[in-house]
Amino acid sequence: MQIQVRPFEARDLDPIVDLSLRAWVPVYESFAKVLGPEVFRRQYPDWRTSQRKEVEAACTEGKAHVWVAEAGAEVVGFVAVVLEPEGGAGSVELLAVDPDHQGLGVGATLTDFASTWMKEAGVTLASIWTGGDPGHAPARRTYEKAGYTALPLVRYYKAL
Repeated sequence: MQIQVRPFEARDLDPIVDLSLRAWVPVYESFAKVLGPEVFRRQYPDWRTSQRKEVEAACTEGKAHVWVAEAGAEVVGFVAVVLEPEGGAGSVELLAVDPDHQGLGVGATLTDFASTWMKEAGVTLASIWTGGDPGHAPARRTYEKAGYTALPLVRYYKAL
């Protein structure tokens, strides 16, 4: 499968939101198992709505630089990169791959593209955040293969 990466265009918003929500179902299912139903419900009462808003904001508010991955004429993934205002640092804020195209190198292509773009923009330290739960295991493998180093962090939750 040949993957092309190009800048985001307004016509890409609906396909990006759609693929993102489908791609993150396993992540939120994993969160629900790890946290348990009571904590999960309190932390993520409507994850689809909040994720939709986050993706829409990344694509339209101008803070992030956004690119899409295409296979043929189909949008199969996207990446949003934010550069720190002081320069020298940047981060992949969002990255999602259509579930029908996962495991085919789309995530790796987007990760490599974003890393190269940040380097060319003068970034000397790039970061990518992801979860430590089982639902994020494929993302962690992709980022580690791309040369990113994980810093284990733990966030605790308790229903009160």
